[in-house]
Amino acid sequence: MRKIPNKLREIIAEDPYYITCARKGIDCGGRITIEHAVTYAGKQVNELWALIPLCYYHHLGIGLNKKINRKIALSRATKEDLLKYPKNSWK
Repeated sequence: MRKIPNKLREIIAEDPYYITCARKGIDCGGRITIEHAVTYAGKQVNELWALIPLCYYHHLGIGLNKKINRKIALSRATKEDLLKYPKNSWK
């Protein structure tokens, strides 16, 4: 697990998006945690778009689905964000 830098932690703490689970399902349960949903070159991407809020069930419980979580994160990225990581087609 890669540490989230303090500057990003401050932004996350003030952003209302990070209050509820990004999966917003009826199965949601437990405290909100932050997942590094995208990896690049074997490392977790430490950018705001790649960090998504998930309840315990969807992040650490049996509801975990990395493909869905990654899709949510990629939907938040701009083309410019993805250009920083040229060796991936992001499909």
